[in-house]
Amino acid sequence: MARPSNGPAFERDGDGWHLRFPRPDADRLEYLLDLDGELLPDPENPRRVAAPFGEMSVVEWPEYAPPAWLDTVADAGPVETAELRSRRLVARVQVLLYATPEPPGVDAPLLVVHDGPEYAAYAQLTRFLDAMSWEERIPPLRAALIQPVDRDETYSASALYAAALVRELLPQLERRAPHRVRVGMGASLGALALLHAHLRHPRTFDGLFLQSGSFFRQRYDKHESGFGRYTRITRFVGSVLRAEEPERPIPVALSCGLAEENLANNRAVAAALERQGYASWLAETRDAHNWTSWRDAFDPHLPLLLEAAA
Repeated sequence: MARPSNGPAFERDGDGWHLRFPRPDADRLEYLLDLDGELLPDPENPRRVAAPFGEMSVVEWPEYAPPAWLDTVADAGPVETAELRSRRLVARVQVLLYATPEPPGVDAPLLVVHDGPEYAAYAQLTRFLDAMSWEERIPPLRAALIQPVDRDETYSASALYAAALVRELLPQLERRAPHRVRVGMGASLGALALLHAHLRHPRTFDGLFLQSGSFFRQRYDKHESGFGRYTRITRFVGSVLRAEEPERPIPVALSCGLAEENLANNRAVAAALERQGYASWLAETRDAHNWTSWRDAFDPHLPLLLEAAA
């Protein structure tokens, strides 16, 4: 249930069709119907949730409760568009720059977010930061919401991307958004890329928030072997699990859904980081691999991480 995948087939029942399957270890379920080869929302279910490739149908069981901060008057706040140049990537990288309502000073934290525009659009990240700022649960800060370049290639434990991020993109961001503490945040491959960048360049980040990291392992993730950079990822994750004394252990918060195929590898990475002396913890949500699941894990774990990294 972790990633979009083909589910069980419907069965004919008189003039209609029906489907029964065990409830996953989740309090909500996003899905599409395969109708003659076309994936579409369920026409009989009015509940919808926005996603990068279109709306999804969603079932919410009575146990599900959205986070309380969604009921506040917080808003997404203004963002400024910036363009960063990278010779290594041969690209111009688009970034949205956000600041909390209380103006951050020159030594304020900077949150560096992989897949940042999608975090803002589908997980309401800047609205969350606005709400936490008004409640004084986070300090005044800035956020750099980075749009990926060739995501599957650059976010898949790429040494080239790690060098571009650390040597090219972050120095340009520092000039635009001065800061003292830098915290990385990402989901899925974006989380993997941040952990990889940290281990190659240990002085870059002061904390990491890694959500549903794509920490593929040969033991558990053979179903991902068709991914083009599967071997590169499994080699990197294997090195994480075997490591003994990291150069600079930092606070790391992880989150993962209980209904995800990624759960076993996230648990393994979290245990390895803890064994190696990282101030780390894993939050397990009753959901799957989607933006709402990641949104619902923001509170309290992102404020706690920012406090730990300060």
